Amino acid sequence: MDVTLSDEDLAFREEIHAVFRDEFPDDIRRKRDKGVPMERGDLVRFQQWLHERGWAGANWPVEYGGTGWTPVQKYIFATEMAEANAPPIVPFGLSMVGPVIYTFGSEEQKKRFLPDILASKVWWCQGYSEPGAGSDLASLKTRAELAGDHYVLNGTKTWTTLGQHADWIFLLARTSTDVARRQEGISFLLVDMTTPGVTVNPIITIEGDREVNEVVFEDVKVPLENLVGEEGKGWTYGKVLLQHERANIAAVAISRFRLRRLRDQTTKPVRGAAPLSEDRNFMRKLAAVEVDLRALEYTELRTLAAVQSGKAPGPESSILKVKGTEVQQAIDTLYLEAAGYYALPYVQEQYTLDADPAEWVGEGAETQTSLKYFNFRKASIYGGSNEIQKNIIAKHVLGL
Repeated sequence: MDVTLSDEDLAFREEIHAVFRDEFPDDIRRKRDKGVPMERGDLVRFQQWLHERGWAGANWPVEYGGTGWTPVQKYIFATEMAEANAPPIVPFGLSMVGPVIYTFGSEEQKKRFLPDILASKVWWCQGYSEPGAGSDLASLKTRAELAGDHYVLNGTKTWTTLGQHADWIFLLARTSTDVARRQEGISFLLVDMTTPGVTVNPIITIEGDREVNEVVFEDVKVPLENLVGEEGKGWTYGKVLLQHERANIAAVAISRFRLRRLRDQTTKPVRGAAPLSEDRNFMRKLAAVEVDLRALEYTELRTLAAVQSGKAPGPESSILKVKGTEVQQAIDTLYLEAAGYYALPYVQEQYTLDADPAEWVGEGAETQTSLKYFNFRKASIYGGSNEIQKNIIAKHVLGL
C-alpha cells in the first residue's frame, strides 16, 4: 500500500503535532508520563479539549459534527495522539453508541443524544455481557417487557467497564421469546443510570482497581422513546456497534508508540547490567512483534479506506481485533521480560511516581508492568473473544 504523504497531509500532520506539543494540558501530560492512572475528570477534560478543536468525531459523518478527515488524516491523527502519549478516548459514547444512534436512531434521539456525546458532556457505559452470557451473547436473560409507554427492565449485566462513572448505559435486552432464532427478539435500549431500580456493584480487578462493575436492573422503567430503531432488531444494531469496537480495539498507533519506546530503552544499561540490545534472543522477539505490528498497520489502513468510501466496518474488523490484541499482549510480555525482577508488584510499591519515566525499566514506572500484563489478558476476550472472531473470519472472509 502506498502511504506516501501528500503536501496537504504533511501540513495536516504538522498542525496536529504542534497542537499536541504546545497546547496539550500539561497536568494530563505529566500524569501520562509518570504512569499515574487517569481519573474521570482527566478523561472528560481531555475529550472536551479535543471537541473544542473539532477533533472529537474523527470517524463521525460531517452532518453530525464529524471531522470529514480522509483515511490518511485519521491515521495521522491517531499516530500523533499516540506519540503525544495522550489518554485513549473512552469508547462507549464516541466510538460505540454514537454511531448506532446516528445510523439507526430516530431524529429525536439524534438531536437529544448526539451533541452531548460529541462534547463528552455525558458518560456512557455498555451493557452487553451477563453472568452466563458473554461470548454467547444471544443467550442473554435480561428482559424488557412493554407496559404502555415504557418497558420494565429486569436482569443483570456484568464486566461493565467504568460503569461507576456512567450517566447512561446502552444495553441489549430480550423483548420477545416467541422467536425462531435466539438472535431475534433482542432490542437496543438507552437507560438513564439514575433511574430507580438501577444498582451498580463494584468488581475489583487483580491490580486492586475498580475498573469493571455488575449492574443490576430491578423493575426499571425505560421510556419507549429510548428504544433505538425497531423492537427486536437489537442484535443487528449490536453487531454494527461491535464492528466499530473491534476496529478500535486494534490500537495500532498506541502499540507502535509502546514498541518504539521499548526499543529505545534496549540501548540503555539498567543498574549496571548490559543493555537489552546485547541480548540476541530478546531482540529477536522484539523484531518479530514489530513485523506483526507493521502487517496489522496496513490492514488497518485498508479498513479505513473502505470506511471512507462509505462501507461500514465489516468482518475485517475481526481480523484487526484478533491480531491487534495478540500484538498488545506480546508487547506486554516484552515489557514484563525487560523489567525482570523489578516488574514484581511488591518491588514496584517501593518507588514513587516522582521516578524519572525515562528509567522505567527496573523502576516499575511503565504503568506497573506486571499488573498491566495480567490485566490485559482480557484484551483477547472483550469485544467478542478471539475464538469467536476466528469463526467470523472463517465464515465471512474465507467462506468456510
